[in-house]
Amino acid sequence: METFFKAFIAYFVMVDPVGNALVFNALTEGSEPRYYHTMAVRALVLSAILILFFAFWGVPLLTVLGIQMDSFRIAGGLLIFYSAFGMITKSENSPAPAPSEYFRDISVYPLAIPLIAGPGSLTLTVLLFSRGRGEEAVVLPLVLAVLSVLLLTFISFLFAKRLARLVGQTIGGIFNRLLGVLLASLAIQFIADGIRGLWG
Repeated sequence: METFFKAFIAYFVMVDPVGNALVFNALTEGSEPRYYHTMAVRALVLSAILILFFAFWGVPLLTVLGIQMDSFRIAGGLLIFYSAFGMITKSENSPAPAPSEYFRDISVYPLAIPLIAGPGSLTLTVLLFSRGRGEEAVVLPLVLAVLSVLLLTFISFLFAKRLARLVGQTIGGIFNRLLGVLLASLAIQFIADGIRGLWG
């Protein structure tokens, strides 16, 4: 359970279901229910495929490329810290990423990539799953944590309009900054682990 809760919190902070629901609401404003239901399902299915691919084959891919896991921890920690810094400092009036006006399928971009299964989430996946590689007692809670956060994200998408009215811009900004601080702490831990592994 400890592994599950730690991974759940890490993915919840990185994926940010509430923040992404507000973006989803902005991108689908004025659309028919069938459209945003379809986009939500496609985005979450694609995100699950990408994250689980990196979970089980991310480390072998790094091995083929000749990249040490500790080096990846440092680089990944820096990337996650950059994402966290952006969450803390971004303006509340920053525009949401918008798809091309000629391409109405928003499930791939910007929903799945980079909002849900972006570089930060995929990096976090490789780092977490590399610790429990080959241990079913560790891998299973991690997979359940991923699926749980994605399910929460899907639910938040379905209730995005109500959530936008309930949360409001000010409370949403405070919530995102709090998550950013937690994510920055996690990033520092990854960097410290990587440095210890390389020079310890």
